[in-house]
Amino acid sequence: MKIEKIDIYRFSIRIEPFAIATGTMHFAQNVFIRVHAEGGLYGVGECSAFPMIVGETQETCLEMARNFASIWKGKDALDIESRLRDLDSFAAKNTTIKSAFDMALYDLAAKHAGVPLYRFLGGTKRAVETDMTIGIAETQQMVDAAMRYKEQGARVLKIKLGKDAAEDVARMKAIRKAVGEDMILRIDANQGWSFDDALSALKDMDRLNIQFCEQPMRTWYDDYLTLLRSESPVRIMADESCYNHHDARRLINSRSCDYLNIKLSKSGGIHEALKIHQLASDEGMPCMIGTMLESRIALSATLHLVYACPGITFFDLDSCLLGFLEDPVKDGLRYEGFFLDIDELPGIGADADEAFLEKCEHWTI
Repeated sequence: MKIEKIDIYRFSIRIEPFAIATGTMHFAQNVFIRVHAEGGLYGVGECSAFPMIVGETQETCLEMARNFASIWKGKDALDIESRLRDLDSFAAKNTTIKSAFDMALYDLAAKHAGVPLYRFLGGTKRAVETDMTIGIAETQQMVDAAMRYKEQGARVLKIKLGKDAAEDVARMKAIRKAVGEDMILRIDANQGWSFDDALSALKDMDRLNIQFCEQPMRTWYDDYLTLLRSESPVRIMADESCYNHHDARRLINSRSCDYLNIKLSKSGGIHEALKIHQLASDEGMPCMIGTMLESRIALSATLHLVYACPGITFFDLDSCLLGFLEDPVKDGLRYEGFFLDIDELPGIGADADEAFLEKCEHWTI
């Protein structure tokens, strides 16, 4: 099934400002594509550029997308592995925009097979409950946010930290006191601490019943992760330290972490995410699935991946609940409280709203 053309859209979505240790996002700088094949079928893909984490911007994604589209034109859409190899042969890294192209191929393949993507991947539906993320702010603001989520019925909170270790400990003590002992609390330092600060902060949080700490240090301190894990009373999850299954293998073999965080924008898409999950599952290491600031299009694909990966036991799929000021999506996953579900439509079951696309800058290759 040959690829006839590819549509590329500047898919900017207005959001409320959201702060993490490395910066503040004011809009989701996303890219949306449609890969059209023979017979009128097309697959959709979306990615969310997060330059302070992955190093790609919306502009770099759009530029690479035009190159990638030219490379794929006229080739077999159903030969997913070869098409992804085409992209890797042309350019190293650029995993964010590669994830959109990967997603579109899987959507197209599942549509061609006439089944939802999770069934195409051999998965089964199950209950998926997302955490809710609280960005870095003044302590009382973070406490207030935690209490709002608790009142709304959230049972799992992920707290962004990483600017000042001592203040971070104070923040977590205040939040734990406010929400009580039943609320599951996770923390994410977003690479913000040094080794000494990480160890000090995690030891000071020993009695706060923190489920895990995500990415405590910059990736250039990965050689300290094994020592940190051995001395920390809080379990360690690798996020930015794990882009692909080779990173996963190194982290597992060096006993550097307890858990891995899989994100399509880091792995380059579903194909590599499946490899990470398989490797972690073979070693008995649970995984979390996370996102950047994707809309319900990419989140729908991510939910299908979760259904196909039983080793993914932690869910951080709240991006569309974190201050999106518009929803440019037709069909796709829906939130039922803090649980996620999706209809039995072919492929990923989501598409962009045509009225929204009319306002987007657009290229066809």
